[in-house]
Amino acid sequence: MKKADIIEYKGYQGSVHFDPEECILYGKLEFIRDLVNYEAKDAETLVKEFHKAVDSYLKLCKKVNKAPDRPFKGTFNVRLNPELHKEAFLYGLRSGKNLNNVVIYALEQLFEQE
Repeated sequence: MKKADIIEYKGYQGSVHFDPEECILYGKLEFIRDLVNYEAKDAETLVKEFHKAVDSYLKLCKKVNKAPDRPFKGTFNVRLNPELHKEAFLYGLRSGKNLNNVVIYALEQLFEQE
């Protein structure tokens, strides 16, 4: 999936796909456990259907007293080779940062360069 294949609304990301056999656009809310999908015949309608799907999902969650899934909660596991793990830890020790802050710093530096 590329960035161009993602639409956003109210903090949710939806995919955009094309089915050539049915000649429709379709997608689903990405990065959550619940399944919420939508479809349309054209791009403008697909965006509207995506918005309706998000709004309906949030309304249903409220109705059944369930917290809606949220994408990108701010935690993820990172697997490193042992040497890189050690270097990151030692860097943090030298600079007064814990390992979590070292990773945050590294990611911020990466995205500032783009």
